[in-house]
Amino acid sequence: QVQLVESGGGLVQPGGSLRLSCVASRTIFSIYRTGWYRQAPGKQRELVATITSGGLTTYADSVKGRFTISTDNAENTVYLQMNSLKPEDTAVYYCTATPTIWDHDYWGQGTQVTVSE
Repeated sequence: QVQLVESGGGLVQPGGSLRLSCVASRTIFSIYRTGWYRQAPGKQRELVATITSGGLTTYADSVKGRFTISTDNAENTVYLQMNSLKPEDTAVYYCTATPTIWDHDYWGQGTQVTVSE
């Protein structure tokens, strides 16, 4: 099992930046894949970015060049640096962890990000 606790959400103006953090209950290096999803009101949950224990990353086309996922193994933390934020980035952001390729995903409780004037 993996427990995940997100933080760092909030209200930011368009063009601004936020950094989301997700602290895991076990070492990030031991987890096959971690990532971030988001869900906007009235929309389906969508993938934002993932990173494997080997450092391979994937991004949704809508965030490429603006968002960066990274990990800090010493802090058991996954980060999502979000720059050049747009109103359409407004959503609840969820951290996920997949301990092995045979496991299901574990989810955090979510953190709200609102991009507005």
